[in-house]
Amino acid sequence: MKLIHALSIASLVFSSALSIAQGGGVSPEELLKPLSKQWPTYNGDYTGKRYSSLAQVNRQTVKNLSLAWLSQLTPGADSAPSDGRPGRPAPVPLIVGGEGPGNINIRAGSIKGSVLAVDGTLYVTMPDNAWALDARDGHQLWHYFWKTKGGTHIGNRGFGMWNGYLFMETPDDYLVSLDARTGKERWHKMIANVEEGYFATPAPIVIGNHVLVGVGNDIDSPGFLQSFDPETGELQWKFYTVPMQKGDPGADTWASIDAARHGGAQTWITGAYDPETKLYIFGTGNPTPAYTTGLRGDLDNLFTCSLIAVNVDTGKMAWYFQTSPHDMHDYDSAQTPVLFDGMFKGKMRKMVATAARNGYYFTLDRVTGEHLVTSKYGLDTNWANGLTPAGGPKRDPGKDATIPGSLFSPNSSGTINWQPVAFSPVTGLLYTYEVNSFSLLYLTDPDPRGSMGLGGKEEVHVGNTGSYLTAIDYRTGEARWRHRFYSDGIGGGGLLATSGGLIFSGDGAGSLVAFNATDGKPLWNTRIGQITNAPQTFELDGHQYVICASGDTLWSFILH
Repeated sequence: MKLIHALSIASLVFSSALSIAQGGGVSPEELLKPLSKQWPTYNGDYTGKRYSSLAQVNRQTVKNLSLAWLSQLTPGADSAPSDGRPGRPAPVPLIVGGEGPGNINIRAGSIKGSVLAVDGTLYVTMPDNAWALDARDGHQLWHYFWKTKGGTHIGNRGFGMWNGYLFMETPDDYLVSLDARTGKERWHKMIANVEEGYFATPAPIVIGNHVLVGVGNDIDSPGFLQSFDPETGELQWKFYTVPMQKGDPGADTWASIDAARHGGAQTWITGAYDPETKLYIFGTGNPTPAYTTGLRGDLDNLFTCSLIAVNVDTGKMAWYFQTSPHDMHDYDSAQTPVLFDGMFKGKMRKMVATAARNGYYFTLDRVTGEHLVTSKYGLDTNWANGLTPAGGPKRDPGKDATIPGSLFSPNSSGTINWQPVAFSPVTGLLYTYEVNSFSLLYLTDPDPRGSMGLGGKEEVHVGNTGSYLTAIDYRTGEARWRHRFYSDGIGGGGLLATSGGLIFSGDGAGSLVAFNATDGKPLWNTRIGQITNAPQTFELDGHQYVICASGDTLWSFILH
């Protein structure tokens, strides 16, 4: 691990009393509160807004933001045994768990998930690895390494927390619980079978006495959401996101029940929670096969590419809304939805909004699922013609995969992918990435029986007309402003909004940038490499910190 110490006020902060208790955890009651001085769950709080009330760093002071420290993390059981700081010769405790052979060490990971900031401690994850760091100077407190059986190591999006316990998912499909103070494993439970193609990347979310976990799969298996007991790890309920039996809701939107059972709708991003209704609202992934219709019929294929609300105590569905009926472009709708209250057509409404991967934006009533707004926010989005009676985009079959090729936008990576959006209740704007990309989509296997998962097609990326940070008015779905990035790709790993009137994001060209939330003008930047997770903020010892990651390195900034 490498450490760089900033001068002036940061040096005083680091020398503050380290005897303050660390690893104290967060109670289920505290998780119900709006985001404040800590960052105790994936999106900061249950709303998904990623909006912080901290305002020490604001439009006027952000120019004085400077580096406090950085910490480079080395995954694997053979990582550095000491934090390397003078006066701290003690080795960093290494805790090893897992059911794999122990000789698989995949070092290609980066920090893509949220970093929990609780009681002066930062909790960081990468696939198969987790660390606790001192939030004041970034030195390691412990390192946990999971011996994997294999699986897809595409990323890990962070911890969930319940009292003094941590919960993380592993690429080979286990839910692991650690003691936050020591990093020692409490238990681990299998949540899916890696041999069936499942992989687990989401950050668990803890609601009351429920640890909710999701899964991913790019082959032909059903998606599901599960709830586990945080104390014992026992399964409480399991909700399938596709029909599994004849007569199940949505079964008539598939060609057969067998097609539905292999239909996808994976649950690979953490959702949002409304305590008033006890509804957990989350998005689902694409149907499978993704690019051919034969096995699933020319039908809607519920509940793929949908927002779903389930009762957190029972696991029963309350409502759904499909953002891509009969998806044919791998447009997962797994993005974290945003919950907020506001005026809509002269009436206060409890709403949920999402900027979907397919280039469309939606506002719904979060209590009933009633459709309120649909807009095409991707400037070049062309795969649909108008809207269905329910308010979803109406697919244009001419933009599906064809033997001669079809030109479509956005490409399968989407206008946005997994990256968290942000919402400011002050501006009433939802902030999202917008990538206006084009691809040619060729059908390479006309026989649907030979097209599992994402197969049966060839996609050729052919261009991009601009990549933006876009601010959408929830009332109309129209873009209030767009800031164009220098890069044609997604700007970074997600967004942060603050009451200081700022939006933090990567710019796609190696810099962390603070934008003015009202007009999108950049106010401050620092070049630290491609930003791989969503920036976050917390307060400690009276100082507001801003943190983000680039690859395997966590960066911390403070005012001087």
